[in-house]
Amino acid sequence: MEHLKKDLGTLKKGATVVVTLRNQANVLLMDSNNYRRYASGRGGNIKYVGGLVKRGPARITVPTNGHWILAVDLGGAAGRINAKVSVEAPPRGNLPEFRSAAEPTLSGSIATRTPTPPTSATELNGQTWDVFLSHASEDKETVAVPLAKALEARGITVWLDQAVIRMGDSLRQRIDRGIRSSRFAAVVLSDAYFSKGWTQYELDGIVTLGVGGRQNLLPIWHGVNQAGVAANSPSLADKLARSTADTTIHAIADEITELVNDARRAEGQRGHNAAD
Repeated sequence: MEHLKKDLGTLKKGATVVVTLRNQANVLLMDSNNYRRYASGRGGNIKYVGGLVKRGPARITVPTNGHWILAVDLGGAAGRINAKVSVEAPPRGNLPEFRSAAEPTLSGSIATRTPTPPTSATELNGQTWDVFLSHASEDKETVAVPLAKALEARGITVWLDQAVIRMGDSLRQRIDRGIRSSRFAAVVLSDAYFSKGWTQYELDGIVTLGVGGRQNLLPIWHGVNQAGVAANSPSLADKLARSTADTTIHAIADEITELVNDARRAEGQRGHNAAD
């Protein structure tokens, strides 16, 4: 269906999308995954906020933090789609407690770290990864695997234990090499994560690589809030994070993909400058 698309980027929960129309139209606010279904024209279960607007301006409140796309269509009727779109910041009281207005996106405050190449062609098959995904086994099916699949669908390489570690491998060595050979470490912080010995081992290695201002830790809160994180690791509680309570897996994947692509471009530019 012919429609007008406005990619609004990452918006905070409580922000207001204001749409001014000349004629009645369907005004639909969707995340990236649902927009792809909508744009394909195949129908199915499409989730959106908004609907038919007969008189403007329409005001749509963003329900969760994430990447949002606005689509405006005439429902198949003939005519020209004409809409003016603006975004109003959320009221201060609606901001999630673990984020501040000075930290709107993950990419706004995270520096990048170039993966350390394997010391030999046989180590990890000579491979490096974009993202090391650290998680507790209890969170594998609900968060880790869906996130890994979403990232891989976006062209991001992911170190995930079930895909990388084989029977007979040294678990400690594989984890150490995986962390060292990855650009970023996405860490699914949950009650289960903080209760495990191996996850704490992974976290220690990730934090060690982050010293000296070279931050590569991307925290994802799952079933915990700031107080819960602070009770287990005060140093992590003030880091910019995303929470599965108000951000979809696909929105998290979109932000991580943006970070990885920025890192790749920066590495390419450094290589170009060195060649000059």
